[in-house]
Parts: sequence; C-alpha cells; structure tokens
Amino acid sequence: MNASGRVFFHAADDHGIARLTISHPGKLNALNVAMWHELRSHIEALGRTGPLPRVIVIQGEGGTFVAGGDIEEFPQFRFQADTLASFHEEVVAPALQALLDCDVPLVAQIDGACIGGGLEIAACCDLRICGTRSRFGVPIAKLGFPMAPLEVEIVARVIGETCLRELLLDARVLTAQEARERGLVTRVVADDQVDIEARQTAERIAQLSPQAMRLNKQALRRFANVAHPFSQREERHGHYAYAPSEEHREGLAAFNEKRPARFD
Repeated sequence: MNASGRVFFHAADDHGIARLTISHPGKLNALNVAMWHELRSHIEALGRTGPLPRVIVIQGEGGTFVAGGDIEEFPQFRFQADTLASFHEEVVAPALQALLDCDVPLVAQIDGACIGGGLEIAACCDLRICGTRSRFGVPIAKLGFPMAPLEVEIVARVIGETCLRELLLDARVLTAQEARERGLVTRVVADDQVDIEARQTAERIAQLSPQAMRLNKQALRRFANVAHPFSQREERHGHYAYAPSEEHREGLAAFNEKRPARFD
C-alpha cells in the first residue's frame, strides 16, 4: 500500500489544545489505508502516556482539508468483495468510530475541499468551521460505487438523512453557505480567518470544565445511538458484492483516465 501520506498528532500546547494534521502532498490530502490506520491509532492512544488534551483541532495540510480517498490505491482492494469489505469494515469504519468515541472535543478546521472520507471525518467532529471557498460532498456515484453501510449510519446521524440523500443520490457538492444552511457546518468565515476562528474556538473550549465536556459527549453519544440499523456484519455482507462489477471498474477507470464515466 502507498504510505506517502501521513497523519500527524501534535501534543497539546500550554492551553491544552492538540492538533491532528492530515498530510498527503500533491494529492489534496487524499486518504490511503495507512493514513486511516494512523488516524485511528492517534485517537485511540489518547491518555495512555499523558493527560488528555482539552480539545483537538483536526486540519488538513496545505490549504485543503481532505479531498476523498487515494483513488490510485483503490484497484489494490476494491474489485473483490472480501477485500472491499475489509477496507470499509476494518479500516475506515473503526477509524471513524474512534473519533465518535473520543471524549475530547474535536474541532474540524476545514479549508478547501471536504470530500468523501474528508466529509466523513468532519462529520465525526463536534464543531465544523470552514471558509467561504470550502466545498462538501460524497460524489462517489460518479465513480461507480456507493457509500458503505456503517459509513451511511455514522454520517447520516451527524449531518442528517435528508442532507446525505442529496449528497449521495444527486452527487451534489455543496458550497460553504449551502452546507451551513443544511446544518453540516457550525460556522462559515472568510478563508483567511479559518485558522484564527478554529483557534479561538479551541481556546474557549479549553477554558471550560473537562469533566463537563467528557460527560456531555457521553450523553450525546447515548442520544445518537438509539438504534444500529447495520449492527450485524452478516446484514452488511451482501452490500460488497458490487466489488467486481463493470460499473465499479468503469467509474474508477474513467476517473484515472480523466474522462467521463460511461455507465451503460
């Protein structure tokens, strides 16, 4: 697997503010398998070797958040149902769940593109702050494949079923203002103010009671997890049977060849 991308964790500063930076130079921070593993590891390691930070800011490097998955890597696992299921069930979903299970407040600092896996990560944060040029979407139907069941469950609970239907079924990419109107983002600020606004937000959170933050997040999780429609792996297994399909192969081939996909 290509491991040129990295996810860096920067320890808390004197205010108790830590940062998690997603970096994949030249690929708009597209996430590969190794990066998903790193993301999960950083979050699950919190508190093991030192005190928990008061708040974590999650950001992308180089003026963008995350522009989806590393499509160059996809052919290594996407065209067989078992390897495809393993990617979504054992790599992506556990990383997203680690974010949701984190008792530390998470602030997404969103510059530029917030697409696909980037949207999923942002959806798992508590607050989402973006600039006016930011864009949000999951246009994977153009690539010939759907969103995985557990990712549907996670994202729909956070951004709402109506909004997710629009993103998946119409392949819409929303402007920052449209995302704000749909409740997808917390605040929209000028592009050159995103870092400042995220920092000021984190500083306010860091001054509040860590115990209150922890208990609030635990209560919110209980409220959100009333039901688990895809709780049984057997119920999800059939979803991945599309792996070797012609539409799946055509969608990814068209993207890599920089041409419109032909779904006949």
